[in-house]
Amino acid sequence: MIGKEFSSEIKEFFDEKTGNIVKQLTSDGSNNFHFYFTDNSFCKGDQEIYFLSDRSSEWPEVYNLFKMNLSNGKMQQLTDELKGITPSFHTKTPDGDIVVYVTGNSLKKIEISTLKTTVLYEEKLGIQLGHPHISADKRYVGMARNEVVPIERGANYKGFKETMYGIKKGWITLISMDGKEVFDVFEDTHWLGHFQFSPINSSLAIFCHEGPWNLVHQRIWLLDLRSRSPKPLYRQGEDDCIGHEFWTSDGKIFFDNRRKGHDGTITIHKTQATIQNAPLSGQIPFVGLADDKGNLIKQIDLPFYCNHYHSNYNNTLLIGDEVDDLVLIDLSGEKATIKTLFSHNTSWNTQKTHCHPTFSWNNELILFTSDREGACNLYLIELPK
Repeated sequence: MIGKEFSSEIKEFFDEKTGNIVKQLTSDGSNNFHFYFTDNSFCKGDQEIYFLSDRSSEWPEVYNLFKMNLSNGKMQQLTDELKGITPSFHTKTPDGDIVVYVTGNSLKKIEISTLKTTVLYEEKLGIQLGHPHISADKRYVGMARNEVVPIERGANYKGFKETMYGIKKGWITLISMDGKEVFDVFEDTHWLGHFQFSPINSSLAIFCHEGPWNLVHQRIWLLDLRSRSPKPLYRQGEDDCIGHEFWTSDGKIFFDNRRKGHDGTITIHKTQATIQNAPLSGQIPFVGLADDKGNLIKQIDLPFYCNHYHSNYNNTLLIGDEVDDLVLIDLSGEKATIKTLFSHNTSWNTQKTHCHPTFSWNNELILFTSDREGACNLYLIELPK
């Protein structure tokens, strides 16, 4: 029920590996997970987070939107969609005044001050809505849309490669915040994903050709929304395996290149994203930082193979999720150094169990998800001084 309030479930414990204190934010047996790290669950000021939960649904894993006051742990339900919000197909403004999400074949907007919900767009049969993203000036929602192909998708990346080969038509689409304008700015013959507006330039965005990283010929594309002309960001060679691109808070593009043979996945078998002192390929993975024209500014060797990274505001520190641990990676020196922060012990069974660690806006807190207790829960840890 919209407006329903829930009492705090916060409990603290010491990590068995590092001794660091961790706050478990949710613990009632429901499934809970935060926004994808390209969107950031924290609202500016870092006093509240938004997250998805099935705590008020009749059926498990039918998710609705909630917010939590981090000072007292109290939660409030913000949506009540019978079909639920499609996991990971939701976004928000940095200050949290607007949330946009996909439910069924509809794209909806909720204005948090009034809890008024508006349908912005209804998709036609045969096309799937993608992950939405809101422009910095709050005028448009952008997203990748793709043709639906008859391939079963499931846990542990089931159907991931087959979907990449199956999809032959995709679009980048902009929708005005009042729902009156809908127009395609780019059409392609690939599976498109990860559309993200620049945080400081609303006429600039990135998107990706989706699929196993070692099979995608060119992952990241920079798109000028005025000229509607994309160009490759970091031209890939044969052995480049690139992914998890995101805009940094100062308007640069971060990406991860795991080098030859890496498909970018991690499953319950935990055979991919792991620290390797000497990669079998003989190639050292690296992370890159590019400017808003697509030029490579910095390349940093990083043989740590985390599944995801998120950067602090000055791009000198990363939070990453190794197989069983969260790690801090210091990029400020001549060589990257790594330090274990917390043993997350998630299963990696589905995307919802992925940690996706995210810095708060002031970089003092780190939010992540784990199913270490069975259900997916949210955890918060302070950055060590």
